[in-house]
Amino acid sequence: MNTLLIEIGAEEIPAGYIIPALEAFRKSMLTALDKARIEYGKASVMGTPRRLVLQIENVADMQSAQTSTITGPPEKVAFDKEGKPTIAAQKFADKAGIAIDEVKIEETPKGRYLTAVVEEQCESTVTILEGMLDKQILSIPFPKSMRWGDLSINFARPIISLLALLGEKPLNISIGNITSSNKIFGHQFMSPEAVEVPSADAYLDIVEKSDVIPDIEKRKAILKEGITACATEKNAAILEDDELVDIVTNLVENPFPVVGSFDDDFLAVPDEVLITAMREHQKYFALVDEDNNLKPLFIAVNNTRAKNMDLVAKGHEKVLRARLSDAKFFYETDLQSSLDQFSQKLKNVTFQAKLGTVYEKTCRIEKLGAYIAKYSDYADKEKLEQQVTRAAKICKADLVSQVVIEFTKLQGVIGRAYALTAGEDTDVAHAIEQHYRPVYSGGQLPENPTACILAIADKLDTICGCFSVDLIPTGGADPYALRRQGIGIIQIMMEEKLNLPLSDIIAQGLANYMADSVEFKKAAGLIHDFLKNRMVNILTDAGYSKEAVNSALWASFDDIPDVLARVKALDALRKEPDFEPLSVTFKRVENIIKKADVEIEHLSVDPQLFEDPSEIGLHDAIADVRKSVESLIQEQDYDKALSHMATLRPRVDGFFDDVMVMAEDEKIRQNRIALLSSVSGLFKNIADFSRI
Repeated sequence: MNTLLIEIGAEEIPAGYIIPALEAFRKSMLTALDKARIEYGKASVMGTPRRLVLQIENVADMQSAQTSTITGPPEKVAFDKEGKPTIAAQKFADKAGIAIDEVKIEETPKGRYLTAVVEEQCESTVTILEGMLDKQILSIPFPKSMRWGDLSINFARPIISLLALLGEKPLNISIGNITSSNKIFGHQFMSPEAVEVPSADAYLDIVEKSDVIPDIEKRKAILKEGITACATEKNAAILEDDELVDIVTNLVENPFPVVGSFDDDFLAVPDEVLITAMREHQKYFALVDEDNNLKPLFIAVNNTRAKNMDLVAKGHEKVLRARLSDAKFFYETDLQSSLDQFSQKLKNVTFQAKLGTVYEKTCRIEKLGAYIAKYSDYADKEKLEQQVTRAAKICKADLVSQVVIEFTKLQGVIGRAYALTAGEDTDVAHAIEQHYRPVYSGGQLPENPTACILAIADKLDTICGCFSVDLIPTGGADPYALRRQGIGIIQIMMEEKLNLPLSDIIAQGLANYMADSVEFKKAAGLIHDFLKNRMVNILTDAGYSKEAVNSALWASFDDIPDVLARVKALDALRKEPDFEPLSVTFKRVENIIKKADVEIEHLSVDPQLFEDPSEIGLHDAIADVRKSVESLIQEQDYDKALSHMATLRPRVDGFFDDVMVMAEDEKIRQNRIALLSSVSGLFKNIADFSRI
């Protein structure tokens, strides 16, 4: 067994392409080896902007043997009356590649037939790899690919070299105008000459001697150690940014950090603007002091070791000065306008072709946000309503600011900064930034009531608007991120324990788009179900059983914190040893009621019609349990409520044992159905046991 080593040398591949491409290449190759019946050991990948590397250990020299049984003609056709093989038998033996006397006769459902065990011919791993590697390499997926020269092949960037070794054996592969060899190129500037690799196992040592660190994790560790040391020399710390570390790791083949500085005057610009200018455009690391205040310093990571690093730092400083000068100009220009003036400009910015402008959206958010604030559980609702109304007016204003046009990731952040500068209420200012939260499932949530209400109003307005014009997510298509927005609404309501009537706020949101009609009711129902499905996913992902989730949500879904409380209680009850017989009993109650061809709401229990003591006993037990259960439900103490309800099970079971619910006498039958309906009524707002 030998190590397989493949290195694809290329011009600079974008940093974000590298890891997904390597993982896809690894999976594709292992699938191909499995299909080819080639045994192998550990598979690992390495990569830099100029090379993608796959290493697979303990690759077998040959395919694994595979045998199969083939069936030939019937015995009566294969042999004549004297037992001698016929031409049919001989042809079958020739086809199987065996002598006629090696043919076997086996009994099958159709009779006795000739069979033969055939061993497929095994090919060498070298032959198989040389026949498939070019296709495997060219099938590596990239967000965007390109062609070069007059070649008809596609890859992320032009391929400039190809190393393919199985142990010490160079493989013969051609891709476009490149033929594989046992040579690689070292670092583009520090070791550009070609170097021979005698074996796959020697690759890592040789490539590192050529000033390249192909192991991504090792390169990242070197990078982090280097930038930390640079920061320490300046009595500073790196502003934490793991994502930038990952990006920069895949921008270089060998990291060489250097510290640069910029003028103190730029610190008058909000930190977020400076950090974004450094990070997004230049991939520089920002430095902070012990109080986490931004310092006029940065770290740039070079791909080359320079003799004079001070000169390199000055080059970076010159480039950054231009970026920061632009940012400062944009910021100072923005300060000449108020957020209200920016808001007026939103009349010229389209939100969605069918849903009007962003200005119109802010008007809808203002109206919906005020409605939600009025019916929320927060204290001082009058002040909250004022804050939400003000925040809604200016929450999108920064979208037309010069800074956000240049640095789009700062939407909301700059709005908050400008609001604080203008003397807006602190909660209002922070709501401008936080109303976009959560930006992903499980992400950070808004941190004050104003921001929470504004976030719900903004997200619900988008959902209502899209549903009103039939822009509903289908399958994997969700161009307006409605699923994420729905998840955000539910997460905020759960975290803040907002007992808002969901049906009411959906209706209020839709009223900004549609008049009350059949279509209105249909859209409201679709939105309600859409949010219900989001909550199913949230709760099952959180570890609650699907049975408990479905049982609680399909009983009622209009108060998000209440739903969560009921799911928790049901999930706890499910773990009790007597839960299964309990659920069977209550499911039986539900199923009988659903099958009864009567209008349950018009029925009432008449004790005068009871014929059996079990009816009296159940009726009295229901009355006793109802007294305690109703108050417990009001207090959302569903654990105790369910425990009290569970005490009805013996009475219900006795009722089923002693009486026939579907009695021939209509009055008796309806009275018994009404009695069961009163059982169902106790838990109908907690759980739908028919879904367990």
